[in-house]
Amino acid sequence: MKALNSLVMSGREVLPIVEGGKGIAVSNGESSGAWAAAGGIGTFSGVNADSYDDNGKILPQIYKGKTRRDRHHELVAFGIIGGIAQAQKAHEISNGQGRIHMNVLWEMGGAEHILEGVLAGAKGTIHGVTCGAGMPYKVAEIAAKFGISYYPIVSSARAFRALWLRAYNKYRDGLGGVVYEDPWLAGGHNGLSNSEDPKIPEDPMPRVAALRTQMNEYGLQNVPIIMAGGVWWLSDWEHWLDNPEIGPIAFQFGTRPLLTQESPISNAWKQRLLTLKKGDVFLNKFSPTGFYSSAVNNAFIEDLRARSERQIAYSHEPVGAHTESFQVGVVGNPVFLTAADTARKNAWIQQGFTKVLRTPDSTLVFVTPDNARHILADQSGCMGCLSACGFSNWSQNEKGTTGRMPDPRSFCIQKTLQNISHDGDVENSLMFSGHNAYRFAQDPFYANGFVPTVKQLVERIASGY
Repeated sequence: MKALNSLVMSGREVLPIVEGGKGIAVSNGESSGAWAAAGGIGTFSGVNADSYDDNGKILPQIYKGKTRRDRHHELVAFGIIGGIAQAQKAHEISNGQGRIHMNVLWEMGGAEHILEGVLAGAKGTIHGVTCGAGMPYKVAEIAAKFGISYYPIVSSARAFRALWLRAYNKYRDGLGGVVYEDPWLAGGHNGLSNSEDPKIPEDPMPRVAALRTQMNEYGLQNVPIIMAGGVWWLSDWEHWLDNPEIGPIAFQFGTRPLLTQESPISNAWKQRLLTLKKGDVFLNKFSPTGFYSSAVNNAFIEDLRARSERQIAYSHEPVGAHTESFQVGVVGNPVFLTAADTARKNAWIQQGFTKVLRTPDSTLVFVTPDNARHILADQSGCMGCLSACGFSNWSQNEKGTTGRMPDPRSFCIQKTLQNISHDGDVENSLMFSGHNAYRFAQDPFYANGFVPTVKQLVERIASGY
């Protein structure tokens, strides 16, 4: 393989190998500090990051506020304290090597406040901020305020153009790189646009070449692009190295760092990764963010899929084929179904799906009484972890609501990600993963269940494999 040349990023020459920042408590100070110590860029997650007591034990995030807005303020406070703790841990473990970045989701609740709070409280330990899941126009301004580099995450040249023209052109010197995250292959939330077919993946090379052309028009020839999503062996990407169509290039790894000694995920999660087969990662649109996301097709996903399949449209008045009356609940006027849907409804009720929940799209979903209790409890316990949530109808606006009915076809994303991160239930929790995770079972590096240290993984990646 061609030599892997170092790049200057966030003010230091580093290996062009970046750890992807992964959600709640999955990329933490231990994993990112070790990645930086190995000479690359370590990235800890600034999303509901863990904090610790005096004995180093993780503090549970328990919400005491009676209103969603009160709980949202608690969430922001937890996020700042946890982010500072992870930054400090990463800084200590890195031993002055590599670079430490913080990853923020722009659509998370209180993103601006948490980012500014962590950067102020952990000054000097964070060298860059990566930000995606939305259009983070203000991240450049915030990064400039604290004298660090910023790395927007985009999935098209068009998205970067919008960010550049609206805001980033004013902060040219702070742009450390642009992360291209493949919307078909990356784990977690994906940046698919309405014009892109989730079932028809596109070759990333023409899309990244178009991004480079766009960046060159703005005089950004020397700013690296960081390829994220679908990267496993660098030998597969050798034709990207020293390629004038691509320019300076680094590679981000989100899935492979899950299976390291320093990775904070549970052993059950690590063992599950070693069993995945091609196609086990499922691109779905159940997320309360409204984005597509990639997750392992486990019992949690199967329940969401089945819930949406037990769904029928209704009318408030008898119209057309909607002539069959159906009483939802014990009060209020009946709704009207088609004869075919009435038969389906009766079959579901006989199977035990006796509770009926309305959706914002004038449909009904049928669930068990136990499932209904959990859905309604999670909706009422919302702590505003997103800027706007389809599941609970929370919004950061003055009214505190999206104005739409809560959607029972979705789920509380903060709850399930906390569960899998801390309890290790890999079947009944959302298990985000990149689509290449099946390669754990095929890659000889992981033969006989071998779990490397971060240093061993970085060395292996740098070798091309």
